[in-house]
Amino acid sequence: MQEYIGYACFVIIGLTLGLIGGGGSALAMPVLLYLLHYGLNDAKSYSLFIVGITALIGGISFLKRGDISIEAMYLFAIPSVIAVFCTRKFVEPALPETFFTIGDFAASKQFVLMTLFGIIILISSLGMIRKKKNPRRKDLMWGEFYRSPIHIPFIIVLGIAVGFLTGIFGVGGGFIIIPVLVIFLRVPMKKAIGTSLGIIAINSLIGFTSGFCRQTIDWKFLLIVSLLSVAGIFIGSYLSKFISGKKLKPAFGWFILLVGIFIINYELFLKPKQ
Repeated sequence: MQEYIGYACFVIIGLTLGLIGGGGSALAMPVLLYLLHYGLNDAKSYSLFIVGITALIGGISFLKRGDISIEAMYLFAIPSVIAVFCTRKFVEPALPETFFTIGDFAASKQFVLMTLFGIIILISSLGMIRKKKNPRRKDLMWGEFYRSPIHIPFIIVLGIAVGFLTGIFGVGGGFIIIPVLVIFLRVPMKKAIGTSLGIIAINSLIGFTSGFCRQTIDWKFLLIVSLLSVAGIFIGSYLSKFISGKKLKPAFGWFILLVGIFIINYELFLKPKQ
């Protein structure tokens, strides 16, 4: 039964990517780990491939509609890709299987990484859910920041940070890319969705190819779930035409908030004892 639920979730992953431009990999990792019972390393690689292929196909449909900011994608993606490659190639393989022990408790790599992942998701979700209290002043502040000399270096640093997260956690990073595009680059929400898909596709596929040589890949499984996810993204891309960006932003925030709560709750309380 869990297996069928897991397969159904990949349709939802694609739907989420097409509708809100992110959140797919935030759901892919828990599904692969907790429902389909893959190991952490396999789950990270499979998540990167599934989300990368799905985002690539979905991004093409947004590109045809002109809903991609090429300038924002280049500015963000180039430093991000470099960070993904370096992290997957050098940093991720060097992480210990057990980070620390306290009495009988051993903090495994999965426990540390997934708990941190859940916390990062929670923080990111708050910025999308929170309503503006003083929009005029806030617009002025971001307008000044947008024209300031530190604007581009700041975006490059954020791109590197997302690349590191993609490499270390095996996620596309849409839950961070979307807020960065909307808040810091001032990209309209619907265009941010298409731009995010382009960045996710590049990051995820680079991340996958940087690490897949270290493991055996179940290509049959990957192709099946990727097709399910692609079907979902076509549905999500179609529905995004009829839903306003103002509604998508808080919906995205609430979605990843729930995913973050589940991940932390599972790792701390629900995960079976080894």
